[in-house]
Amino acid sequence: MKRQLYAKLISWKTGKNRKPLLLQGARQVGKTYLVKAFAEKAYLNLIYLNFEQIPDLKSLFEGALNPESIIHNISLFLGKKISAENTLLFFDEIQTAPEVLTSLKYFYELTPEYHIIAAGSLLGVSVGKKGSFPVGKVNLMTLYPMTFAEYLMAFGEELIVNRLKERNIIAPLPQIIHDKLLTHFKLYLFLGGMPEVLQSYLNNRDIRLVRTLQNEILQAYKRDFSKYTTKLQAIKTAELWDAIPRQLAKENKKFKYNDVRKNARAANFEQTITWLKQAGLINLAFNISKPSLPLSGYADFLKFKVYMLDVGLLGAMLNIGSQIIIEPSAIFSEYKGAFIENYVAQELVANGNTDLFYWTSKSDAEVDFIIEKNTAIYPLEVKSGLSRNLKSLRSYEGKYKPKLLIRTSPRNFIKSNNFINIPLYAVFTISDAEQLI
Repeated sequence: MKRQLYAKLISWKTGKNRKPLLLQGARQVGKTYLVKAFAEKAYLNLIYLNFEQIPDLKSLFEGALNPESIIHNISLFLGKKISAENTLLFFDEIQTAPEVLTSLKYFYELTPEYHIIAAGSLLGVSVGKKGSFPVGKVNLMTLYPMTFAEYLMAFGEELIVNRLKERNIIAPLPQIIHDKLLTHFKLYLFLGGMPEVLQSYLNNRDIRLVRTLQNEILQAYKRDFSKYTTKLQAIKTAELWDAIPRQLAKENKKFKYNDVRKNARAANFEQTITWLKQAGLINLAFNISKPSLPLSGYADFLKFKVYMLDVGLLGAMLNIGSQIIIEPSAIFSEYKGAFIENYVAQELVANGNTDLFYWTSKSDAEVDFIIEKNTAIYPLEVKSGLSRNLKSLRSYEGKYKPKLLIRTSPRNFIKSNNFINIPLYAVFTISDAEQLI
């Protein structure tokens, strides 16, 4: 399956300032598959070491972390000589081996001719530990669950994806194509973007197997809670994790610690939120007092929303039945639009908006996402239904006079003065919306 990050890997390989690459991302988002596919096409040789499967591989990195000694040790272990030419060294699941992470500094400084990619399911957690991260000595990339555009390409709809990306005007699509994309979109909300899940459905068209695989992924995440944290912290992490779908299903999706545990406060779960974020399992959107640059300077980090990394896993946690796929609008309104807002959050993150923000007025207006593009700021309102109500966007417009008002909904493309509607299936095109007005 094609991944958008593949092109960045090619650029990394040929770049003049190439450093060892750290590929981050949650478990099961496809890091190992992507790197192996990249190595198969871009290199003659792949040296693959998985430090979770074979924990004793860490012993190859003991001592002074001299790259030539490490390469010699790996050669002895594999029984073949390793040269830098046309070879990719792939160190996988290195969150279990901090010394491997540290060694990347010396590979960059002493033997930059080696092409190295290191990946790990919990690299974000490992990176937070003092003394282990080679600051300035590595390139960084993050792989997310498959976006809706990647889903469409996997289902043979690459032509439509390219057409949406290449549009130079805001104009409605033919109704038959719009309906086709909405049908795909509803299925994506159930399947989500975990590659194993999508591949299974493509191969078998078995919706029951989809839910089984999603639940297995969720169980693997919970095992990580216990494996990589203390017993007490693992309990708190599981407790908060289980509360996320319930919080999203509320009308007011602002996260409340009291809804996780009665009388709980930020001090009880702040560390847990940080751990889940660094593990790539959640996305956070912070409330801003006013839309000014930089947005982070006006954020209230005590007021935020928590979104799941994948909308399909959210559905599995809520135990949503597959019949919702064929009902005309049920999945759009189910759980007060929780699926739709979560979907938009993960699409924005995967397409470069890694810091999410939302705005609320002192009255009752709320804009779901505030997007920063170059030196401009745009409001984005998410509608799960066909309502034409623009109350919150108009309230925002009256206060801040933005150049562009954006709504995303099940409706077709619409343009009216400075207002545009982007269909939910085309959220990945929003960053280019300014060019189309």
